[in-house]
Amino acid sequence: MVAACAGALLFSACGGTGSAAGGQSEGGEPVAGGVARVLQTGEPRNLDPASLSNTWAHQPVLGNALYGTLMINNLENFDLEYKMATGFSTTDGGATFTLTLQPGLKFTDGTPLDSAAVKFNWDRLRDPALGSTTIRQAVQIASSEVIDPTTLKVTMVAPNPHFGQSLVAGALNWIASPSALQKGQAAFDANPVGAGPFTLVEWVRQDKIELQKNPGYWDAPKPYLEGLTIKTVSDSNQRVNTIMTGGADLSSETNWASLNKVEAAGYPTEVVPTGGGQFVAMNFRRAPFDDERARRAIGLAVDLDAINTIVYNGEGVVPKTLFEESSPYYADIPLPTPNSEEAQKLFDALAAEGKPVSFTFLSYPTTESKTLAEGLQAQLSAFDNVEAKVEVVDFAVATARAGARDFDMIISSAVVQDPDFGLWTAFHGASPGNFVGINDPELSAALDAGRNAESVEERKVAYETVQRRLVELNPGLWYVRAVPSVTASKSLNGIDLYTLGSPLPEELWTTK
Repeated sequence: MVAACAGALLFSACGGTGSAAGGQSEGGEPVAGGVARVLQTGEPRNLDPASLSNTWAHQPVLGNALYGTLMINNLENFDLEYKMATGFSTTDGGATFTLTLQPGLKFTDGTPLDSAAVKFNWDRLRDPALGSTTIRQAVQIASSEVIDPTTLKVTMVAPNPHFGQSLVAGALNWIASPSALQKGQAAFDANPVGAGPFTLVEWVRQDKIELQKNPGYWDAPKPYLEGLTIKTVSDSNQRVNTIMTGGADLSSETNWASLNKVEAAGYPTEVVPTGGGQFVAMNFRRAPFDDERARRAIGLAVDLDAINTIVYNGEGVVPKTLFEESSPYYADIPLPTPNSEEAQKLFDALAAEGKPVSFTFLSYPTTESKTLAEGLQAQLSAFDNVEAKVEVVDFAVATARAGARDFDMIISSAVVQDPDFGLWTAFHGASPGNFVGINDPELSAALDAGRNAESVEERKVAYETVQRRLVELNPGLWYVRAVPSVTASKSLNGIDLYTLGSPLPEELWTTK
């Protein structure tokens, strides 16, 4: 099933017993009541939406539960579908947009969720001091103007007709009460005020987050559940075992082997097919990877199929090209393959110049990340004039270090649905999400061309240049296709995903 989903790149979403577009048990009527137990992979720093990430590998259920969504994208055709918003349109090729809202929306503190509240949230997300990953999207907005309580005019720094796909993928989609945010972080964490389907009961750090149904939710009779219990479990095997032993109802999943195990046991899964993937990023800003030869040597030295074996039991999909052949943007431009002899020549040449390759892999605390780092370290130990160290830190530290660009090597991603957001964000010279520090004029120009082109044919030409330059620049090792996904108990229904594996908790219901 997982391999088949990967082949459906860019056109559909598929899963075990349901579809990401419609959810499990589509023929049944939702039943009210019950509490769903949810596993997420990363503990939040705090409950400010600016600190949460709307991807399968972070806190999507929590953000959607507390703050609801302005809009989502349909994973079958990537059309925008509206929730608290009623429209997000442009008439000038993405130079400006008009956001319209449902009338009468209110936060749980009784204050209005209006266009002024959206403006407040979007303006603050541009502040680097927040350390929000959504700054990548927020800084594309030059300014916004409140037209009336339900209308906001948005002016972009540069035209981007595909900006809606970027908006749904981050905290721009989650609006919190301005008055509550202004009370400070401690007060907000004790009482995070949104307009989502659930409200906070209790957050016991490093243990659990208890949520209860919001009786004033705008889209009644949703949510169907009475509550959610969210726990952070960073280990994939533990998440799988918890689902299969009845200890959880919904779990984000990051591991191909774990998904196959759950699927084989007859449990529901939902997978969002994507292009691009996860890559081991090398920091262009400092030695040793400010020298392209060092990056190329690592790419030639590491056998990614062997990495796949130790990390995913051989069940992951190692990208051979940036896009799958089923994508309209596919080009036969192969990603680097191992050549140990050429790698050693490069390591020796750098050492002869007094620049032996020595670096530290900054690892997240997950089993996947640690195994990947140690596997890469073990492979490189067979070469002369290269030293790889591993430093394991928690999610908050890793996120902060990545944001500060304080790393030599780290896991990153450029996961592609519509190609603009993932690739422009990760690799454009002007993007704050460009963690590796690429600043290549030809690459940036091609990314701009792909963003602004009006036809698939024009975009294909632009993204062919993007693919070629990425291979030539070697920003990292593309070690696995990402697997934005969830697993579920057999009693959970209504699973509905958008963007990169983000479930809508208001749609969930249980037959327990």
